Amino acid sequence: MRRAVVLLVCGKAEVVHGDPTGMVVHSATSSLEVPSVIRLATYVRVPYRGRVPLTRAGLMLRDRYRCAYCGGRAETIDHVVPRSRGGQHTWQNCVACCAKCNHRKADKLLSELGWRLRVVPSAPRGPHWRLLAGVVDADPLWLPYLGEPAA
Repeated sequence: MRRAVVLLVCGKAEVVHGDPTGMVVHSATSSLEVPSVIRLATYVRVPYRGRVPLTRAGLMLRDRYRCAYCGGRAETIDHVVPRSRGGQHTWQNCVACCAKCNHRKADKLLSELGWRLRVVPSAPRGPHWRLLAGVVDADPLWLPYLGEPAA
């Protein structure tokens, strides 16, 4: 929000979609409705673009709330190589999982069970993942502007 307001005040962005029920920022001489969606007038370098943080919400979004083993509705997170066996807490080793499969797998390796992953886990890429990783549900007003996040 802060960055959007600064870009607007500096004339580097314009409002595409305002939110009349949203917040209003006040200064000594003026007021500004905080926009929901802005468009940059010119390219503005992003000061820091690090890796997408591994969060529960981000992982569930990446796997589309589907179990990596059976394809059912995922409720938990599973480490493909269990942490007790040296597995890391990374995008490449974590998958969304239903409670039944998570319980059956326990601290075993996939080869011990004869299981296979439906999709090989990887870190998400794309312009929207940094924004969506920490958000459980994106603001419905943003959907026409975001499109489908790349998996």
